[in-house]
Amino acid sequence: MAAPEELFCWEGDWGLPSISTECLVVLAYAKFAGAPLSLRKISNPWRSPSGLLPALRTNQKTVLSRPSEIIIHLRKQKYNADFDLSAKEGADSLAFISLMEEKLAPALIYTFWGESANYVEVTRRWHAEHMPFPLRFFLPSWIQSQQLEKLRLLRGDDVLDVSGELEKELYHDAFECMNLLSQRLGSHKFFFGDSPSSLDAYVFGHLAPILKSKLPNGKLQQHLRNLDNLSNFCSNILLLYFPRDPNREGGTSTVTPQPEGGDLDHVPNKRMKQFLSVIVAMGAMLSYALVTGMVSLEHFHTKVQEEPQDSQPITAQHHYQEEEGEG
Repeated sequence: MAAPEELFCWEGDWGLPSISTECLVVLAYAKFAGAPLSLRKISNPWRSPSGLLPALRTNQKTVLSRPSEIIIHLRKQKYNADFDLSAKEGADSLAFISLMEEKLAPALIYTFWGESANYVEVTRRWHAEHMPFPLRFFLPSWIQSQQLEKLRLLRGDDVLDVSGELEKELYHDAFECMNLLSQRLGSHKFFFGDSPSSLDAYVFGHLAPILKSKLPNGKLQQHLRNLDNLSNFCSNILLLYFPRDPNREGGTSTVTPQPEGGDLDHVPNKRMKQFLSVIVAMGAMLSYALVTGMVSLEHFHTKVQEEPQDSQPITAQHHYQEEEGEG
């Protein structure tokens, strides 16, 4: 029997198995389909095979990072949560997933990465606290720039103007999308009967972070909580499919990340450790200054010239093999 394929995901918090929408989509689908995956939760995306999260390393040694690609791959391996859907239900599922990607995903990016209070007090703080040294000094800002560029592309704007008008448009579209999802779900447990499908995974992945995070600007959260069936939908999936997750309903994660430069622990000479630590710290501060624009390379080069030289598999039941990756 082939070994389980390896899935790299962001760590969990706020009572969620992962803080990432894309990771939650894949984790939920794998649970629904009973796919045996060896799970590694990490807080440094550069430790994944693709440099992105989620990332699935298959038994064929290929690496997949887009949730849609991972789901298609799992279907080809006979782990299909949509097997019982009719043609019409399959078409409806694709339509609602496209609607979320167009109307809800941009609002999520803005909420966590564009809205200044949310980003400073929650998003950047969480990533800085969970990332290894020295990445915590500059990687959150780098991820923010990538997310805002993704938002710009999703909207098709030449330049992204993060202003009150943008927020108004994004939240209007997100509220409309959530209302349509609520109407489609109605009083049902899942969107297509008694068994969850890929649509349930996508809805859970998009809505659960809104429901569980504690953001200063909670407009999306308040609207979602007013839609009782969608709120209960997310809570029921957490209860049914992620009941033993150590970060369930626990507020702040207690995981302490290990330094990415943990190899220093194997250096026998204490003075050499201190010297290497100083070098790493200086490199981190310089990287942060360059990324944030505080120092230009040309200016730095001029200054230098002036200075003197001197695994539970993921299934619906008990096949869950999980490795808590080092930070």
